[in-house]
Amino acid sequence: MEPDPAESAAPSEEPDQRQAVAMPRYRGASDPLFGFIIAAALSVGLTPLLPDSIELRYTLAWGALAGVSVLSWLLGNTERIGQERPDNLGWGVLYAIMLGIPFLVFLNQLILAPAVDKLFPGMSPGSLLAFLVFVMPLAETLFYRGLLQGQLAFWIVGILATVWNIVLFFPVMWHSVIEHPPVTLVIVLLLLMMNLLYVYVRERNGLAASWVCQIVLNLIVLYIPFL
Repeated sequence: MEPDPAESAAPSEEPDQRQAVAMPRYRGASDPLFGFIIAAALSVGLTPLLPDSIELRYTLAWGALAGVSVLSWLLGNTERIGQERPDNLGWGVLYAIMLGIPFLVFLNQLILAPAVDKLFPGMSPGSLLAFLVFVMPLAETLFYRGLLQGQLAFWIVGILATVWNIVLFFPVMWHSVIEHPPVTLVIVLLLLMMNLLYVYVRERNGLAASWVCQIVLNLIVLYIPFL
C-alpha cells in the first residue's frame, strides 16, 4: 500500500504550540518593595535639600512612584487596566463619599483644615487641585494598587501606603507633629483608613474604581477644607 501523499508532505514533527516562552523578570517587577524603598529614600533625602520647595519635593517623590510603576508595566508583569464597568466607578465614588463626608463634618475645623494648611503651605488652589486630582492619585494608584497589590496581601499594601504618606507628609509639618501628638495620631488613623479603603475598592471593584475613589476622597477631605 502506497503512502498517502498528504501524509508524506506533512512535517514529521509538529511544533509545540504550548511551549512556554521565558519572559525576563526585571527588579522593579519581581521586587516591588525595591521601588518602594527608592521612593521613600528619595522623599527623605529631598527634605533637607528642598526645604523651601514643597511642590518640587512632592512632584519628585510621587514621580518616583509613578516611574517605577510605568517601568514595571513596560518591562514586568503589572496587571493591565481593562475596560471598566460604570457601576464599578460608581462604587468608587460612593465609598469615597461614605468615608469622606463624616470626616468633613466632624473633623474639618479641628483636624482637616489646620493639617491641610501645614501639608501644602503656600500652594495656590490650582496647584493643590492638580496634585490631588492628577499627581497623587496617579502615582499611588499605579504603584500600590496596581503593582504592589498584585503581589502582596491587601492589608499589607494599605499599611505600606500609610507609611509612605507619613514619610512624605510629616517632615513638612514636623513641629506640629511634635507639639500635638494626639492630633498626629488622629491623622495617622485617618490616613490608614483612607489607604485601606483604596485597597478594598481595588480588591472589590477594580483598579479604576480605586483611582476614582482616591480622587473624590482627596477633594472631600483635603481640597474642601483648604478653600
